[in-house]
Amino acid sequence: MASGKSSRAARNARAAVVTKRSTPWGLIAAVLVVVLFAGGIFGYYIVQNNAKQAKQAELSAFTPSPTNQDPSAKIPGVTVVPYTGGQHVQPNQTVAYTHSPPFGGTHDGYWAACNGVVYPTAVRNENMVHALEHGSVWIAYDPNRIAGDARKTLEAKVQGQPYTLMSPYPGLDQPISLQSWGHQLKLSDANDPRIDQFIQALRTNQYTYPEVGARCDALGPGLFDQDNPPPFQPAPPPSAVNNTTVMPEVVAGAQGVNPDPTK
Repeated sequence: MASGKSSRAARNARAAVVTKRSTPWGLIAAVLVVVLFAGGIFGYYIVQNNAKQAKQAELSAFTPSPTNQDPSAKIPGVTVVPYTGGQHVQPNQTVAYTHSPPFGGTHDGYWAACNGVVYPTAVRNENMVHALEHGSVWIAYDPNRIAGDARKTLEAKVQGQPYTLMSPYPGLDQPISLQSWGHQLKLSDANDPRIDQFIQALRTNQYTYPEVGARCDALGPGLFDQDNPPPFQPAPPPSAVNNTTVMPEVVAGAQGVNPDPTK
């Protein structure tokens, strides 16, 4: 009998040991880590998606429509100058622009490539202005004040985006200047929300530029070479052609000034 009891006791002891060892704490911990990680990723994407939707909702107020033809009128600091289109100079001629950078008026017969192009060097004004006539937005920046993360922030708004281009512009009076046909906004911070508002309001806005539906792709060597563009000239020579405007400029947000001179 004693030996039978001893055997049962031994079996019970072994069963207890097996029972203790059967709890997979390591597996449980690994599963918890995976669940927490997945939850963190899921939560991150929810936050990012909510932020994106909120931004889109905010920018919807700057989307052109028949009843809101120039939403840039709501953006403080935008200068508006109504220009006539279709006035060209030859590739060897220079225009004496009244604004720096220029944003309308007389320009070269060939446009700068403007489908998401980030130019590493400053480009001739006359070609850039023609790109604006086709409905593009040009981001110019002072290379001495905009670099690193700030420049990357601006580049992200241009690369791969149709009717958008960017280039350095030496001698700017502000670190950043945005141009569309007849519109300009100067600012100092690459994270300024007015940049996205300006692009939303004016890029291919059919109510604000002369040549709706015009191309923005590269023309190629002999016309306008995107990889070797004509260089920027800091000051026009005495023989420069005068620029043309049709009405005085106005500034959006200025007290007592209507940003739309036609109303």
